[in-house]
Amino acid sequence: MTITYNNRKDIPSEQLHELFVSVGWSDGMENTMMLENFNRPFQNSTLVISAWNNDKLVGCVRVLSDQMFRSVIYDLAVEPEYQKQGIGRELVKKCIETYPKSEWLVEADPKAAGFYEKNGFKYSGGVFLYIPSEWF
Repeated sequence: MTITYNNRKDIPSEQLHELFVSVGWSDGMENTMMLENFNRPFQNSTLVISAWNNDKLVGCVRVLSDQMFRSVIYDLAVEPEYQKQGIGRELVKKCIETYPKSEWLVEADPKAAGFYEKNGFKYSGGVFLYIPSEWF
């Protein structure tokens, strides 16, 4: 198996949705408008890196960044059957290599925090505050 990586922002909505369903971030019940625009957050992000096994999307990450001081990782996902093979690590590495002097931030579920710590992130003890999206 050979995994290839690219910076395409136009990931097909159907494949992106399937990936989100596979990692439990979607229940698959999105309405037609959401499904048609599922890749819009990726198209509007500063950086997108995706992982492919031939024509199958197996992982992706998107970043919002000012390209100098701060970069925030959003939506790092790897298909469950492809996890623990270094794909997530490679996606994070490619992000950091793109903006190597930037401060990198990520909000992670406690179960995922160890992954980020293994990849150079340090726990700050900070708290993210948010206003929830009307979409989910």
